[in-house]
Amino acid sequence: MNVALPMFRETTGAVMVERASARLVRISLTDRCDMACVYCRPAERSAYLPAEERLTVAEWESVLRGLRAEGVRRVRITGGEPLLHRDVVEVVRRVAALDMDDLAMTTNASRLEALAAPLRAAGLQRLTVSIDSLDPARFASITRGGELPAVLAGLDAALAQGFEEVKTNTVVLRGINDDELPALVRWAWSLGVTPRFIEVMGVGEGGNIWRERLVSRDEMIATLGGLVVAGDGARDDDRGPARYLRAADGSGRRVGFITGSTDTYCAGCDRLRVTSDGTVRPCLATEEGVELTEEGKAGVPGAVAATLREAWEMKPDASWKGCTEVTARAVSMLKTGG
Repeated sequence: MNVALPMFRETTGAVMVERASARLVRISLTDRCDMACVYCRPAERSAYLPAEERLTVAEWESVLRGLRAEGVRRVRITGGEPLLHRDVVEVVRRVAALDMDDLAMTTNASRLEALAAPLRAAGLQRLTVSIDSLDPARFASITRGGELPAVLAGLDAALAQGFEEVKTNTVVLRGINDDELPALVRWAWSLGVTPRFIEVMGVGEGGNIWRERLVSRDEMIATLGGLVVAGDGARDDDRGPARYLRAADGSGRRVGFITGSTDTYCAGCDRLRVTSDGTVRPCLATEEGVELTEEGKAGVPGAVAATLREAWEMKPDASWKGCTEVTARAVSMLKTGG
């Protein structure tokens, strides 16, 4: 069953177009992934989209060209695992040629060691690497088979390429990895990387565990002790939902927190998501969306604008608590792009 979203009924017409000028679009390049993280997907492999239903490289280019014409200037490439897409470097090259203000990617880094250099050369600006533990056995348990050495090698390769920014994402799970937060911060800072901690959400497979495993932002800060200066934190302009606290030592280093469960950020969300089959979704926590027409996939500006408007009008308002009410069956994070 899909989750019904309350609408931004006042956010239509010219108002929608004005707000779209600062919007980020997340594109789920593929629904395939080589890990099965306990908060994301079931252990059993699900059926993936057949090749004929996935957007081609040319269609991705056309769609993003159409989105750019509607004011979109920031793109984040996700999955599934985007590095499993055989043409990921070419997609990056074509998106970069559209002269976006920001082109970023979220990856598990399992294949990044070989791809970091070509991705940087193609025009990728920023990277976020998912890493939920520095202990190989624990990492393998959380990811259901992921290999930590490969991920660390990928991160090292990325750092050697001089990306404009590299961050790490860690989903914090009570009784599993919540004791590692200080070590993760010190490790990331030693590499010149900004660590971010994410509250587990009741979305996808997380719907089965979040009540038991949720660690709130306040608890995370307490665990970090004197490493950071406590407070509400500040968001980067136009850079997403994370709030950042400064290091207590005055070095300027930061730690980010994404609070999708205890302090939802629906009211300030300026993003839409495009799935690998060409559906524009308004929110991570729903499988409702608007399918791009053939004209939209060809990048016809009017067709893209109509889809963009319809999806935007489906976005939830600030009071919605869907992220903590949906079940694991409601949403596939592999398709939507977590």
